[in-house]
Amino acid sequence: MVSLLSSLSSRADNTNSIILDQVVSSDNLSLSIEQIGYNNKVNLKLAHNNNAILFKQSGNNNEISWVPAWGQQSNGDLDGSSNNLHFEQSCTKGSSCAKSDINMHIFGSSNSVRWGQGTTLSGSSDTTFTSDGDEGGGHTLNLDIHGSNNALSGYQRNGNNNQYSAHTATVYFYSSNNSFYVVQETDGTKTASLKSYNDGNTGSLTQSGSGAHNAAVVLNGAYPTTFNLNQQSNSAQSYSLTQNCQTSGGCSVSVTQN
Repeated sequence: MVSLLSSLSSRADNTNSIILDQVVSSDNLSLSIEQIGYNNKVNLKLAHNNNAILFKQSGNNNEISWVPAWGQQSNGDLDGSSNNLHFEQSCTKGSSCAKSDINMHIFGSSNSVRWGQGTTLSGSSDTTFTSDGDEGGGHTLNLDIHGSNNALSGYQRNGNNNQYSAHTATVYFYSSNNSFYVVQETDGTKTASLKSYNDGNTGSLTQSGSGAHNAAVVLNGAYPTTFNLNQQSNSAQSYSLTQNCQTSGGCSVSVTQN
């Protein structure tokens, strides 16, 4: 039995679009998509069972779709079971909104992803996005999760001091049971990348202030790592780590750069 419960709202004009490419084997699927503004798009290919989807886009020039370099995956853009996705994007600069993208891939199961662009969360357990009403867009995520039982939450925002720098984040979990909170906020160009090739890693990655920060982090090994990075300076900070944890009981890395 396939039960599709959907609320699709696209208001303002016909430049908004929603394309659901494949809705099969989707028992008890709960799907809600809301778009308010102009030139907002959702291109989604589902498949498999019991996924819960909530997408909201307001303002202009927001898109949730596959990564152009990957194309539309034969196994991906969900294609797993019992995943819970909550994406929200907001831009308040009208026709000046730079394009924001949340891509995905995810073909594992029971992953939980909550990500906002132009919006904020008060912490990793917060479920409600808020906007400060001064957002310029220009954010890109990517994501890609191949494993199962992973949890990611976070956001990117700008608009501080009337600057609207673009941010990028790329997360990737190719393993299972990882949990991370990732934030890039205010201005100065930010880049981040976090990969995990082993199971059970946890922590956070925060880049804030007006500095043009850059972080790249790879986690691997026989045991998990608890990793926390905070780059919060108004001057540019750069960080890179390739971790191979072989310590029984796990490893821990904590870095703050002001």
